[in-house]
Amino acid sequence: MGADTLVLYHWPQSRSATARWALEEAGAPYELKILNMSKGEHKTPELLALNPLGKLPTLTHGDAVVTETAAIVAYLADTFPAARLAPPPGEKARGPYLRWLVMSVATLEPAIIDRAMKREPGQAGMVPYGNFEGLMDVLAKSVSQGTWLLGERFTAADIVIASGLRWSMAFGIVPPRDEFTAYVGRVTTRPAIARAIALDAEIMAAAG
Repeated sequence: MGADTLVLYHWPQSRSATARWALEEAGAPYELKILNMSKGEHKTPELLALNPLGKLPTLTHGDAVVTETAAIVAYLADTFPAARLAPPPGEKARGPYLRWLVMSVATLEPAIIDRAMKREPGQAGMVPYGNFEGLMDVLAKSVSQGTWLLGERFTAADIVIASGLRWSMAFGIVPPRDEFTAYVGRVTTRPAIARAIALDAEIMAAAG
């Protein structure tokens, strides 16, 4: 591997699928290290040396190590600006873009997990998303005001938000509102996600 090689430690049936989609959108060459989570391979010494939490995805770029899905997606967007996945610093759209990146993990994911686990979230003022229905209303309005979250410009923010909606609707956690269905439908027409899905299907077929 060269000094600037991108390596994704990956298992398709995990949050790493979002990172792989981002790599395909970035258009940068990368390598995969497949770690079968059902066999506990994400807890091997090699990965733990990079990510002590033993979580996927984990990305290395030469000597740099990036963990946490949204951080990986943001890193790729900034590292490969030719893909136009992120408004640059100083551009007004940068603020809303960062809002959605952070919201994907700080607000949307906790809401999805609480709903999936059938957990009572507690008082609205003490949970990051307030209440589930209110969050769904905000998201539905936001994904229907334009083609993408930032209007007609697709960004890495769409990668993380659409990944959360796509997965949670597939499992019946988030209601399949018309706005969400249309948004996810637009996402799945993108060549990059189609490639990522097909490549990950090959991995799962080979794993049996």
